[in-house]
Amino acid sequence: MSSIEIGRLLRAGTTGFIAGCSVSQFETPAFGALVRAPLGNDYQVYGLIYDIHIDDDGLVRQLVTADNVTNEVMKDNRERRIVPVEMSVLAVGYELDGKIFHLLPPRPPLSLDVIYLCDNADLKRFTTAGRFGYFRHILRAQDIPIGEILAAHIQQAGAAQNPQWKEKATQELITLLRDDYPTLMSVLGALGEVL
Repeated sequence: MSSIEIGRLLRAGTTGFIAGCSVSQFETPAFGALVRAPLGNDYQVYGLIYDIHIDDDGLVRQLVTADNVTNEVMKDNRERRIVPVEMSVLAVGYELDGKIFHLLPPRPPLSLDVIYLCDNADLKRFTTAGRFGYFRHILRAQDIPIGEILAAHIQQAGAAQNPQWKEKATQELITLLRDDYPTLMSVLGALGEVL
């Protein structure tokens, strides 16, 4: 299991959660990355990062309009910033007693639970459990860039898999979207950039 901590939970629901991290931790998380939130008792929730959001604060608003902002001021603002970087995560499955399910989790993580980035072993374990059942959570999600998140995820997960995995994943998406031509074309267009 990966031990790269990327943040702590701010708020959560059954279908997803928001995690926050300081700007100094911002090097690690990436759009489309698989993350996990271990909750104890051999239970953890998996999700995909679908948005990374950085809010402003009063000082940033003032600095944006100031002339000649020095590198020291910018560095100080980035390194000592109190406002967290927020990552929106779509829940795509959970693990209970060593078995992975591509279902919505029975309960979400709790405030301040630690969120970890999944390494290649975690990615392989999660993506090979079942038959791409977690794709339905992505395809059903509202107000997220479905094609882009699938492309980013397949590119990242494909690095942890055998070469045929990307082809199988693409074929499964074509099957799932065969009756939704506009979404299918959007997804295939995005996948064309990474395959």
